[in-house]
Order: sequence, then structure tokens, then C-alpha cells
Amino acid sequence: EVQLVESGGGLVQPGGSLRLSCAASGFTFKYYDMGWVRQAPGKGLEWVSVISRGGGSTSYADSVKGRFTISRDNANNTVDLEMNNLKPEDTAVYYCAQYKGSSFVIITTSEFHYWGQGTQVTVSS
Repeated sequence: EVQLVESGGGLVQPGGSLRLSCAASGFTFKYYDMGWVRQAPGKGLEWVSVISRGGGSTSYADSVKGRFTISRDNANNTVDLEMNNLKPEDTAVYYCAQYKGSSFVIITTSEFHYWGQGTQVTVSS
């Protein structure tokens, strides 16, 4: 059974940082591209970042580019999201998921599968 468990969310002031982590099990992690998707209160899903199976390719939504960094550890089956210079508009539930799209340029949320339960990130003073 595929399981993805996110952790690391919380309350942070604007300009602060958080590191999210996702622990994967139930599949051969190193064979899958992975990513993060978020959902802000009252809004639709927004893809945030993706990383290739080997970690050599990454892509970021324009809204987080230059502030967020995705990474993975295939030895420990984890994928992380380092978030810096957080803004109130980053407030959302963040989900880890397998990315099954064929492109790292055109990315849609429908190409993410096997979501975790999510972790809440709140950016507020």
C-alpha cells in the first residue's frame, strides 16, 4: 500500500522559514518523480514543485521560485521542501504526492497521484 506522510508544518511569521518532509513507503521510491501540491483556504489545488526520480531535475511554480527548494533522499525514501521568506499567501495545506506527468515544464495537479494527508502551513504575524 502506498503511503505518504508529511510533517514539518506549523505557524511562522512572514519572512520566516519551514522545512517540510514527506516519508514514503509501499512503493519503490527511487523509480518515481515526486512533488508537492498545496491548497489555500477556499482555493483550488496549486502545484508547488516537482523533482525527478534521481533528483537531477526540479521545477517550481512561479509563485515560489527562488524561495522554495525541493530535495529528495532515495536512501531514506524522503522528499523535502525547504521554504524560505514565507509570505501570508503561502498559507495552505501542503501535500506530498507522486508526479506522473511527462513534462517538467507543463505541470497540472491532475498528474499527481497518491496524496498524503497533508500538513498545515500558516504564515501570519
